[in-house]
Amino acid sequence: MEAYFDNAATTAVYPEVRDLMVKLMTEDYGNPSSLHMKGVDAEKYIKNAASQIAKEIKCQEKELVFTSGGTESNNLAIIGGAMAKRRAGKHIITTNIEHASVSATMDFLSKEGYDITYIGVDSTGHVKLDELKCALREDTILVSVMYVNNEIGTIQPIADIAAIIKSYNDKILFHVDAVQAFGKLRFSVKKLGVDMLSMSGHKIHGPKGSGALYIKDKTLVRPIIYGGGQQKEMRSGTENVPAIAGMGLATELIYKEHEKKIEYINMLKDRFISGVTKYEDVFDNSGEAPHIASISFVGIRSEVMLHALEDKGIYVSAGSACSSNKPHISNVLKAIDMPDDRLESTLRFSFIETNTVEQVDYAIEVIGELLPFLRRYIRK
Repeated sequence: MEAYFDNAATTAVYPEVRDLMVKLMTEDYGNPSSLHMKGVDAEKYIKNAASQIAKEIKCQEKELVFTSGGTESNNLAIIGGAMAKRRAGKHIITTNIEHASVSATMDFLSKEGYDITYIGVDSTGHVKLDELKCALREDTILVSVMYVNNEIGTIQPIADIAAIIKSYNDKILFHVDAVQAFGKLRFSVKKLGVDMLSMSGHKIHGPKGSGALYIKDKTLVRPIIYGGGQQKEMRSGTENVPAIAGMGLATELIYKEHEKKIEYINMLKDRFISGVTKYEDVFDNSGEAPHIASISFVGIRSEVMLHALEDKGIYVSAGSACSSNKPHISNVLKAIDMPDDRLESTLRFSFIETNTVEQVDYAIEVIGELLPFLRRYIRK
């Protein structure tokens, strides 16, 4: 049996999305900037995708910029926002559990003279709101907080964080990396109170290389890619119409019967956690997100367990997909003060609606068989 439980890293494309993209690459392949009908038809696909996404996150179509994915969306929001606001100050606040596409961008801005404050989280991975309040300053121009943590699945109280920021100074930009929340949670960007919000297509059964950034109307953001002035000069370059249309359709499809899907995914997660934590020295670190389970297998290095599971046809992750191929201790796990004996033994299992109970039970059984065998080789 094969069980793919690395869906927080990437998902299989919906068949309907695949078919639409093939059509756009072979039939309706016009450049959306062209004035002839093939160009006009291509532009219609972009507008339709914007409509599909705007409907689900409750924004205006004109407030969306299509990108190559979550990383570019985060870079555009943070660098573009910081550059647009630099006359007002150079202080930026973020957390110590952000995705690499945020933390690395903060490192870049720090070298450019910006002052970055990293606020901490509690043992469950939730932002310390009192610490945020204390960190706000007159020269604060931007705050960036992820919605759902990509490693442990903690859901941040985004609306509460927005209220704190805006009550201090409503001109401070608030950006949210919602890559792991989009398609998993239902939310309205207006009710959340955010100025910018990043999304990715390949986490929701859309194609890799597709993403979007919500930018609240009248919010000033400097572009970071220059050229032909596409997308109202916010992101130059010929639009990737197949990817954009694919992400739009994936958005529509993933939110169909959404509550039913999430209830099922949550059941799989709970069944899995209940099954594996019955074994000795197996611990659950998971947050509230319906699709992410973080499990520590004390005494077994994460990469050892990962490859042992792979040999049995079970695919999981040792952390963030963007850095899990690099040997390191997760900043997220260190930030929540995880005990040392669990830091190097934690894996992420992530589920979707096409996973089955049989796959979950198979994984539980295999883990039960592997644990005593692998623990014979504990490092002294």
